[in-house]
Amino acid sequence: MTDRTYRLVVRAALGLFALLGLRIDVRGAEHLPRRGGAVVASNHTGFLDFLFVGLVGRRGGRFVRFLAKEAVFDAPVAGTAMRAMAHIPVDRAHGEVALRQAVAAAGAGEVVGVFPEATVSRSWELRPFRPGAAAVATWCQVPLVPVVVWGAHRIVTVDGRRSLRRGTAVTVLVGEPLRPAPDADPYAVSDQLRERMAALLAEAMDAYPDRPRDDADRWWLPASRGGTAPGITEALRLDEEGMRQADLAAAERARRTSGSRRARRAAGRRAPTVAQ
Repeated sequence: MTDRTYRLVVRAALGLFALLGLRIDVRGAEHLPRRGGAVVASNHTGFLDFLFVGLVGRRGGRFVRFLAKEAVFDAPVAGTAMRAMAHIPVDRAHGEVALRQAVAAAGAGEVVGVFPEATVSRSWELRPFRPGAAAVATWCQVPLVPVVVWGAHRIVTVDGRRSLRRGTAVTVLVGEPLRPAPDADPYAVSDQLRERMAALLAEAMDAYPDRPRDDADRWWLPASRGGTAPGITEALRLDEEGMRQADLAAAERARRTSGSRRARRAAGRRAPTVAQ
């Protein structure tokens, strides 16, 4: 498998980080195995999280193959790049397809990246986990590496929140891997993973060097820490509504694409032939 596109994207990401003057602190990258399959599980608060999780792989000379929503693969440029980097599309209605591909990748020695929350958390705290990451690690008998990213949501995230302010701090913490037994229950392993990631996230928040400039800048802090983010219950409702709207939009795009293809095929059948 060639990774030329992946290397180009990494260089572009590093250029973006330099342009924004980001203060990136990555700790614990040595916990990612240097060889062999692994599953990396990260929290999800912003649209650039995968770039920072990817830095963990870069420190160890590994490329992370992320599970990402199928809509990303439908975009002409981004979709081509995602496929070239061997990322895995996820159709939420048929998640078992992506799960099989993730198992094949991890079993073949790749590092698979998963966001167990399945969507961005508007509370900035951990949502309930889906067991896919734990299941892949258990079935493939590979390490399950917990990662948290904190601060990246200040750059760009859901609901139009974005800032190009230079010098934003981004903290990435990598915990010791879980090594589930062959007969472990993926749901129990997922609970252990969530506990570990909750501790890492609390550590990242405690050590984070930036503070809100004023009350209007408290949006990026959880309500439990004096911020103005939605509380967990309200955030879950907003998250689910956001996923529902995204799924409806994806279905509509698929319908339009299918209709366009049928129209082109019909036009081709109706086109008159020219006698030779």
